[in-house]
Amino acid sequence: MRITWYGHSAFKLVFGSSVVLIDPFLDNGTFKSDQKAATEGATHILLTHGHFDHVGETVEIAKRTGATLVADFDLGQWLSAQGVEKLEPMNTGGSIKLDGFRVTMTQAFHSSAKLLDNGVSIDLGDPHGLIVAPDGEDEPVVYAMGDTGIFGDMKLINELYAPTVGFVPIGDRFTMGAKTAAYACRHFFDFDLVVPCHYGTFPIIDESADRFVEMMDSLRGTTVKVPTIGEEFEAEG
Repeated sequence: MRITWYGHSAFKLVFGSSVVLIDPFLDNGTFKSDQKAATEGATHILLTHGHFDHVGETVEIAKRTGATLVADFDLGQWLSAQGVEKLEPMNTGGSIKLDGFRVTMTQAFHSSAKLLDNGVSIDLGDPHGLIVAPDGEDEPVVYAMGDTGIFGDMKLINELYAPTVGFVPIGDRFTMGAKTAAYACRHFFDFDLVVPCHYGTFPIIDESADRFVEMMDSLRGTTVKVPTIGEEFEAEG
């Protein structure tokens, strides 16, 4: 699997014939390259929840590429009304089989709503994490946690789905901070590779992953990868 981080919580996964975008908020101030080139050829867009910094450019990308959107039922209906044509709605605990991989929605502890220009807040369903399990046996199982606090049932997620790669929010204030995220990785999961995210984009969240890396340093068998924004790296199964 080839993985690219575009800053914040935006990722691209390339495996088999699939090009999967997760939470494609590329206009985040840290990704400086061509957004169209970065998202060209997308086959699927997966969203964890409805906040602007995760929905990002979903509608534009879906219209341009014809990618299939996978989202919470409520969020999916809202984006469908904005012109997203291909939609696979789902909800907490459910799994769906797509071409080349399976997606499962886990719970997350956060919120998911949008404030409209007229001041009205609309409910966009629940926040979620995402398990991405490719069909190929040599590909890793990815757990994109989305925005979440720590919760004890993370252990059950590990037992049920055995993710080997974790995209872990560490920025604090709106999600887990470095200490809590490191605790979750150390006590609840058996990751081979951990990629910290949801930091460095806004002044009110942590600027770097340094503290998280330091707190994970003594965890044997797990690699912490702090990728350069926009540069592809490999993850094996």
